[in-house]
Amino acid sequence: MIVVMAAHATEIEIKDVEQRIVDWGYGVHPIYGTERTVIGAVGVPEADKARYMESLESLPYVEQVIGILRPYKFASREYHPEGTVIDVKGVKVGGNHIALMAGPCTVETYEQTWESAVACKAAGATILRGGAYKPSTSPYSFQGHGVEALKILKDIADKLDMRVITEVMDLRNIELVSQYADILQIGTRNMQNYDLLRELGKIQTPVMIKRGMSAKIEEWLQAAEYVLLGGNRNVMLCERGIRTFESYTRNTLDLSAVPAIKELSHLPIVVDPSQGTGKRSLVIAMTKAAVAVGADGLLIEVHPHPDQALKDGAQSLTCEHFGQLVEELKPIATAVGRSI
Repeated sequence: MIVVMAAHATEIEIKDVEQRIVDWGYGVHPIYGTERTVIGAVGVPEADKARYMESLESLPYVEQVIGILRPYKFASREYHPEGTVIDVKGVKVGGNHIALMAGPCTVETYEQTWESAVACKAAGATILRGGAYKPSTSPYSFQGHGVEALKILKDIADKLDMRVITEVMDLRNIELVSQYADILQIGTRNMQNYDLLRELGKIQTPVMIKRGMSAKIEEWLQAAEYVLLGGNRNVMLCERGIRTFESYTRNTLDLSAVPAIKELSHLPIVVDPSQGTGKRSLVIAMTKAAVAVGADGLLIEVHPHPDQALKDGAQSLTCEHFGQLVEELKPIATAVGRSI
């Protein structure tokens, strides 16, 4: 259940409610806001929940008590009705501004990454994306440069005052990747890697969870719940397309997931039209649509020479096309009350 404290509630009164909840056998997870405090109560006891809720609502310093029946509690909209804004070292994800995350699918060389990053920064991107460890269906495909790629991303991002987002695949590498990255990306194949998600809950580095290629929205939100339950509140989601019977596109980009997440959850949601379509010719149109339906951020692959890319060149925009796209997105963002 969610306990919304009255705006005039004192610190002593808030502690009183927290202690009552603990005494009943629940875990206490408060959000201390500037205007009011919200307390999440999660745990095993259910039989007497109605009585507990009634008891709390009778207190003059409690405004409202909300029961949550969904299997995800901390990810639910009820827990944080105004929506979450994640601060990535000064760069906001969520709120009225749309965050631009762009760069190469894979870090190939310093020069290639630098050229892409400079163009993305000039166009307005504030977060540099790039793969250091690449999950591949085929064991013979390029697997990434690992630590060397992380060093390249960090060095370039520092020089351009950008933040870094890159994928972490192994729970043993969380500490290592966190030394170089500002956002840890969880790929579609690892959305239900619960051991990895639990470990990510123990840190405070922002985490972006990509939707599993066959995952329902509820399963996706429950994956986020693993991280939130561990104590890491800096979680964002990414719609990157799901697997359907359609074979023309690499995936089917489910843009209906964006407003659906807005209804169900307070977490920011990013859209990846590159992975979502697999076709450069479709990326621009789907990016515009993503802004129109309310995406909080965009994750776009940009390569200076897509025809020479080691991976996913067919879905990567050129530096020039990315600059043009951002200009075309601005009036759409304005029309829906956002900025980019």
